[in-house]
Amino acid sequence: MMKKNYVSAVVEKMAPSGIRAFFDLVLGMKDVISLGVGEPDFVTPWNIRETGIFALEEGYTSYTSNKGLYKLRLYLNRFLHQRYGLDYSAEDEMLVTVGVSEGLDLAVRAIVNPGEQILIPQPSYVSYGPVVELAGGEPVYLPADEQGGFKITPGQIDKACTPKTKGILLNYPVNPTGATYTKKELEAIQRVCKKHDLVVICDEVYGDLTYDGEHVPYPSLPGARAHTIYLNGFSKAFAMTGWRLGYACGPKPIIAAMTKIHQYTILCAPIVSQMAACEALQAGKRGVEEMKREYRRRRDFMTESLNAIGLGCAKPQGAFYMFPCIAQSGLRSLEFASRLLKEHKVAVVPGVAFGLHYDNYVRMSYATNYEQLKIAVNHMALFMKKCRSFS
Repeated sequence: MMKKNYVSAVVEKMAPSGIRAFFDLVLGMKDVISLGVGEPDFVTPWNIRETGIFALEEGYTSYTSNKGLYKLRLYLNRFLHQRYGLDYSAEDEMLVTVGVSEGLDLAVRAIVNPGEQILIPQPSYVSYGPVVELAGGEPVYLPADEQGGFKITPGQIDKACTPKTKGILLNYPVNPTGATYTKKELEAIQRVCKKHDLVVICDEVYGDLTYDGEHVPYPSLPGARAHTIYLNGFSKAFAMTGWRLGYACGPKPIIAAMTKIHQYTILCAPIVSQMAACEALQAGKRGVEEMKREYRRRRDFMTESLNAIGLGCAKPQGAFYMFPCIAQSGLRSLEFASRLLKEHKVAVVPGVAFGLHYDNYVRMSYATNYEQLKIAVNHMALFMKKCRSFS
């Protein structure tokens, strides 16, 4: 029996992931339609899989440079330039990471001193706040509301800044709402960030899954590149979640600091995943566009269907999530999700997992087979009728 508590006080007080904690309930249940975990239901395109297999057979089983395969960084350089007009040096302004999750962790640890603040718009992905806390920083949450399209305003950022504010963590298209920002909106945000000399950590992993208009990368704005850490990866658009591969781009001193942490903790991303990613970038966007068309079809179906059964929801502009309001059910988000799972075997994520202000919402992923989505909507319609009959 231990006489001391050996667990870090920071870790001990940290709540487990609101997504994973809820989905522990799903394990072992049969015939559940999961609209919960944010993972494409498509398998990685065959040409990418074949490249990974061939890399193994060719004997690519070693470490790579800490920064990642130079070939991959060159491909990323070309891809970002052709796609978005971004120019980052493959030598010292890029780092290949184990998913965007590692890139986020490295970015925060590289810039935050103990007690410094990072602004986090909400609703937000569940890891953002804990990652800041683990780095010794203080997350400061900026709640956005449905009336404003779940987008933060420059005024909110300006008001929240203090002498301790180091940066802001900006994610768009947003997980969990699917909202995104126009170039005009981003320019207004950038003016405030420049005013307060903020580092902008930009998580744009859903950027290629933008349905209405073109995605605008934050560092593509005039003057933004010098104070931006750009994070992206292969998990969502290329359906490569299990390959665990992301990348970070930014100013040379920050990427050097991130690389220093990376070399002591992870060393390098898996070489087979990096070889497969080279193929993904070389092959272009054909497979991405096919998946995107199917996601758009599902998005349109889900938006119309959810609104029809009393789960009010704006049409998402990107990613593959809905964030409907459940107020008409008369239930809070955890009870709604738990009962829907227990009574109708449909799994969704309680809105409070993404911020305490969002107890009237749940997140649903439409990265699920179209026919399964139809069944799920029918089950939810029955559940909403049941809820109204008891209200």
